[in-house]
Amino acid sequence: MRILLAVEPADFRRQIDGLARMCRAELDSDPMSGAVFVFRNRRATAIKLLCFDGQGFWLCHKRLSSGKFRWWPKRPGEKRIRLEVHEIQMLLWNGDPTQAQAQPAWRPLATVG
Repeated sequence: MRILLAVEPADFRRQIDGLARMCRAELDSDPMSGAVFVFRNRRATAIKLLCFDGQGFWLCHKRLSSGKFRWWPKRPGEKRIRLEVHEIQMLLWNGDPTQAQAQPAWRPLATVG
């Protein structure tokens, strides 16, 4: 599974169409590729996940009840970074994905199509 995280914050007034345009224009990625795209708002209090499943788009939104997300990459010049599944799980629970320890993938998954 490809998980692509947008390094720069997104305007959270954008919904599916606006985030899909952002995938194409700013992340140089096809929003209909089946990848999961992860966005953060400017205040670091919410994240959105966008994914196309072959029939339509999914848009998931998590807003913290209090506080801010502790971790977000600061990589000048990079538009996006790739996360592994265990790293996105850590991020969704407001953890630091760089501190997650997991076995390396035995065999990478291939996308079909």
